[in-house]
Amino acid sequence: MAGFQNFFRRWRALWNPDMYHGWGRESKFFEGWYIKLADPTEQYVFAVIPGISKGFDGYHHSFIQVMDGKRCVAHYHDFPVDAFQASDRKFEVKLAGNHFSADRLALELPELRGEIRFSDPYPWPSMLGAPGIMGWYSFVPLMECYHGVVSMHHSLEGSLEVHGQKVDFTGGKGYMEKDWGRSFPGAWIWTQSNHFAEGQRVSLMASVAVIPWLGTSFIGYIVGFLLGDKLYRFATYTGAEMKASIEGREIRLAFRDKNNRLEIDAHMAGTAELVAPISGNMTGKVNESMQSTVSVRLFEKNSLIFEGTGRNAGLEVAGLVERLLTEKWRR
Repeated sequence: MAGFQNFFRRWRALWNPDMYHGWGRESKFFEGWYIKLADPTEQYVFAVIPGISKGFDGYHHSFIQVMDGKRCVAHYHDFPVDAFQASDRKFEVKLAGNHFSADRLALELPELRGEIRFSDPYPWPSMLGAPGIMGWYSFVPLMECYHGVVSMHHSLEGSLEVHGQKVDFTGGKGYMEKDWGRSFPGAWIWTQSNHFAEGQRVSLMASVAVIPWLGTSFIGYIVGFLLGDKLYRFATYTGAEMKASIEGREIRLAFRDKNNRLEIDAHMAGTAELVAPISGNMTGKVNESMQSTVSVRLFEKNSLIFEGTGRNAGLEVAGLVERLLTEKWRR
């Protein structure tokens, strides 16, 4: 009976990527949600990452990572695996007095305490045969890592005690995504920002990675650029093409399809070290910046329709990224 229940729960989560996917997984599994918070003054920028780890060696635990993007420090709080309680109906996780969902978070951590509510979210559109950002790859079995975007952009309301000092986050901006599977990719470039010039809603998320699968690998990418109420999507499964280059602390990415072209120039700034999964165990390391900038240009056909620079950008360049680089357009 338990096996049937877990199968049904995983099937429901397949069509709702925001939800917990680990029902019945007892080894080589991780899942985590990346919740970005920035107050309206942009003096406080955090990533809060709740998750669960079921390692290949039998060590199971739940955790909350907190990255302080301005101080460039990260904290890792581990808890018993039983402290992790997930709903099988929606994205809702309770973890040792902390609460996480699509519309709020409540924290009881040494460095962060309080509650913030999320409003006016922009979730990644779900379509028949493409329930989330991974498109039809959502249905491909045995991939090492799956990805989801809970909200490209939302507004914040509430306050947190930051090391004992009350900070009002009302009017600030948030972003939320997630990963689950066995391990992070062997190499990747990832960037995100929704702090562009005031005016219309603008948000960027771009990820390029080496995707291991069935003893081989391929280059996969998923990109979303939200401009007002329109989401421009470029991905391996949409037939788009890409270019990528790195020179020092400068990362350049470009994506195009038959109608649009997106050019991204990211500049790496201060980083902190986060813990990452390897075969379910949280034993890997990755350096992430939340102080980077990312310049974006969007073209429809050959007409420039947007140009701007995002602040407080998340940026990761990890692994043997040489495999991702190409001066020529490729799929």
